[in-house]
Amino acid sequence: MKIVPLLLLAIGPVISLAAAADPIAATPPMGWNSWDSYGTSVTEAEVQANAAYMAAKLKPHGWQYIVVDIQWSDPLAKPHGYRPNAELAMDSFGRLVPAPNRFPSGFRALADSLHARGLKFGIHMMRGIPRRAVAANLPVYGSKAHAAEIADTSSICKWNTDMFGIDMAKPGAQDYYDSVVALYASWGVDYLKCDDIAQPFHGEEIAALHRAIAKTGRAIVLSLSPGPADLAKAGFYAANANLWRISDDFWDLWRDLRHTFDLLEKWSPFVKPGGWPDADMLPLGRIGIRAERGDDRMTRFTRDEQRTMVTLWSIARSPLMLGGDLPSNDAFTESLLTNDEVLAVNQKGTQPHKYSQIGDAVVWTSEVAGMRYYAAFNVGETPLAVAIPEGRYRDVWAQKDAGTLRSVTLPPHASAMYR
Repeated sequence: MKIVPLLLLAIGPVISLAAAADPIAATPPMGWNSWDSYGTSVTEAEVQANAAYMAAKLKPHGWQYIVVDIQWSDPLAKPHGYRPNAELAMDSFGRLVPAPNRFPSGFRALADSLHARGLKFGIHMMRGIPRRAVAANLPVYGSKAHAAEIADTSSICKWNTDMFGIDMAKPGAQDYYDSVVALYASWGVDYLKCDDIAQPFHGEEIAALHRAIAKTGRAIVLSLSPGPADLAKAGFYAANANLWRISDDFWDLWRDLRHTFDLLEKWSPFVKPGGWPDADMLPLGRIGIRAERGDDRMTRFTRDEQRTMVTLWSIARSPLMLGGDLPSNDAFTESLLTNDEVLAVNQKGTQPHKYSQIGDAVVWTSEVAGMRYYAAFNVGETPLAVAIPEGRYRDVWAQKDAGTLRSVTLPPHASAMYR
C-alpha cells in the first residue's frame, strides 16, 4: 500500500444577557430537529417521543435541544412539501401559533415539559409576516401600525409562500418582530431557527431579529437558514446570530458530504464561541418518515460514511443537530452519538482546521486541553493509506491505545480520529 506523504500546513426563567459569563451558544449546539424525519407535519406526540429518548440516552453526553421545524402552525400539513395558501393558525396580531390539532397542549406546556427533562426547546420561524395577516390588515401588537403598512409584498420566499417580507424602514416593522419574539420567549423558547433569511441575504431583518431577542432578556440561540451563507458576510452573521447555514439542504448523499469538506475548510477561520458556521443536520438513523425528500428509510450513508460525517462535523466544530427519528435508533447509530471523546473535540476544540490534503487523503486537526487531535479521511473511491505525524496515539472512536502510528489505511469514504 502506498503511503501518501503528509503536507505540514500549518417565558420560563428569564436569563439576563448582560450578566451572562459566556456568550449564548458558547459551544456548538447539540440537539434534534424534526425536519429530516417529519418534514412539515411533526406532532406533539412525536416531539415528546424524541425528547424522551434524548433525555434518557443522549442528554448525559451533552445533547439538549429539541427543535420543531417549519409549518407547526398548519393544521393540515402534508408530507413531501408545503401546502399552497395554507390557512396557518395565528392570533389576532398576526403572530403564528401552533396548530391545536397537532400540538394540543400548546408550546408553553411543551416547553415546560422539555425543561423538566433538562432539555431546551426550539422552533422554526419564517422571515416576515403571514400573508393572511396582511390580507386581513391585522394590528401589530404594541404598535399603532397594521400588517399591510409594514409588509413588503414584493419580498416572497421562492419555496414557501406563507409570508411577505417586512420593510424595516416602515414604522412598526421592528415592533412586529419584537412582538413575535416576545411571544416565543413567553412560551419558553430557547432556540430560534429563522428561514429564508441567510440566503438570499436579508440583513435588515436579521438585525431586527437580533434586537428583538436582546429585548426579551432571554438567552435565545438564533440560527439562520438556508445556505450557502456568504463568506464575505461572516462578520455580520457573527455579530447578529449564533449559527448560520453554510450549505444548501444536506441529505444522505455522498456528493453532499464530499462537498461539505470544502465548505467547512473555507469557514474554519470564523469558528468561535457564540458564532458557528453550520453544516446542517445529520441525516442519521431512520429518516424520511414524512419528510420533504424521499420515503421512509434508514439513512443511505454507509457505516463508514456515517462515521466520516460525525468525525468531520465534530473536528470542524459544526453544530450537531440530529435529523433521524431517535426512538428508531439502532445500536450503531447510538454509538455514533454517545462517544464522549469524539464529542469533546466538537465542544472543546480550539483552532480546528484542515491540516493537509494530498489527493483523496485529507487530515484535519484540533486541540483540546493541550492534547492534539488528528482526523484522517479517505474521500476517494479506493483504499488509501493516509499519513499523520508520527507518534503514540489513542484511537478516539475505539477509545483505546493505538500504539505508535505514522499512517492509517482507510477504505473508501472512511475516517479515523486519533489523540
